[in-house]
Amino acid sequence: MPELNSNHFYLPYNRQLVVRAKELRQHPTPAEKKLWQDCLQTLPWRILRQRPIGHFIVDFYCAALKLVIEVDGESHFTDEGQMRDLERTQILESYGLKVIRFSNDEVMHQFEGVCQRIWEEIPLNSPSK
Repeated sequence: MPELNSNHFYLPYNRQLVVRAKELRQHPTPAEKKLWQDCLQTLPWRILRQRPIGHFIVDFYCAALKLVIEVDGESHFTDEGQMRDLERTQILESYGLKVIRFSNDEVMHQFEGVCQRIWEEIPLNSPSK
């Protein structure tokens, strides 16, 4: 696990994924765009979009909360996609991160519930950005 002590927390970072992460930030899915614009960018914590962690690029990452938020499209609901997601979640959790997932459909059609679930992960004494 990459946690060195309670004051410092390090995650593996793959510089080879930086270009791809930038491309993904420039071309978000409609669900990612909605979640970012209408919820995540207003949170009192710094949220990074399309952040390389290890050999993955996570949709949204909050270092202060050690929280990963994933928005899953159709390819995630095949047997193969679900197995990849399970492995990915297990690896990210082994780094001490909490992973929460939403489908594109949930973000687009149950948006208030998605935001409420995210807010449940936010401590009451949130700092300013």
